[in-house]
Amino acid sequence: MRLRPYIPDTDYNYLKQWINTERIHAFWCANRLSYPVTKKAFHSFLKINARTRTENAFTATEDDGKPVGFFCYSIDTENNTGFLKYIIIDNARRGNGYGSQMLALALQYAFQITGAISVQLNVFDENISAKHCYEKAGFSERSTDCHPFIFKNELWNKCNMIIYRNDRSRTV
Repeated sequence: MRLRPYIPDTDYNYLKQWINTERIHAFWCANRLSYPVTKKAFHSFLKINARTRTENAFTATEDDGKPVGFFCYSIDTENNTGFLKYIIIDNARRGNGYGSQMLALALQYAFQITGAISVQLNVFDENISAKHCYEKAGFSERSTDCHPFIFKNELWNKCNMIIYRNDRSRTV
């Protein structure tokens, strides 16, 4: 697996296939974008986040270049804390270690390239497989907000997770 910058002209077509239900969409972006996500709205969203939050979008690919995952990363340079957002893996590849591989590369980038001392992410408790993947990568719960998000008739808890640079030696 490799990481590269997100390429709007090609990568969006993969991403839209992975976000194929309202539930996956809500897990992915907490409905910050309307469902289904349009190319124009998504790219506008990425541009705004790049300007206001210095977020960078990345695509994880197979060695042959085929996209298999996506995430955004930013770093708060005042406290050297990185943040991962909008993490998603191709539906057909979930449960096969692709998420763990992508996270390992994202953390390598965060700690070695951007100099982060910690990296955080948010996940809904209801997204059990994603939360398990993050725990496997070495993230631990930092805090939980009870029921800040409503999906249809469900109340979802938002969990903030963190990993420290020094913790990386203990992860897979």
